Amino acid sequence: MSGQEIFVIIIVVLLLFGADKLPEIAKGIGKGMRDFRKATDDIKREFEESTSEIRNDINEVTNSISGQVNDISKDIQKDVNEVSENLNKEVTDFKSDIDRDVNEVKTNLETDVNEARESLDKDVKEVKDNLDVNAGENKSAYKRTINEPDDNYYNYKD
Repeated sequence: MSGQEIFVIIIVVLLLFGADKLPEIAKGIGKGMRDFRKATDDIKREFEESTSEIRNDINEVTNSISGQVNDISKDIQKDVNEVSENLNKEVTDFKSDIDRDVNEVKTNLETDVNEARESLDKDVKEVKDNLDVNAGENKSAYKRTINEPDDNYYNYKD
């Protein structure tokens, strides 16, 4: 309310009740305001008292639920850690098995390659020796003339 509205209300009250009744009216309004405030405080206090049990119950339930959620969370975390450790162990075991198998295959392949190389070298030597022996036996008495090409395209046998 603005100052003008309050001023208008005071003038109307003065006109209706007069100046001599004004202190009695103010006293009555003051008493009514005190009674109203007291009643409001009593209602608030009763409301607080009646809802205190409900609030306590709600707090207990909240604390209980929080405790259970924390317990479940710890159990889940424990299970997750356990599963994670098991998976890590299995992966490590599997990796070591694969590494061992790869090394075994590598060793076997190296052995097989070395054996094949030795066998091939032996076979090449035998073929070379056979060619040298055969070359010595197949020499003919043919002599090339100056007009013949060098590639032995015309190899005549007598």
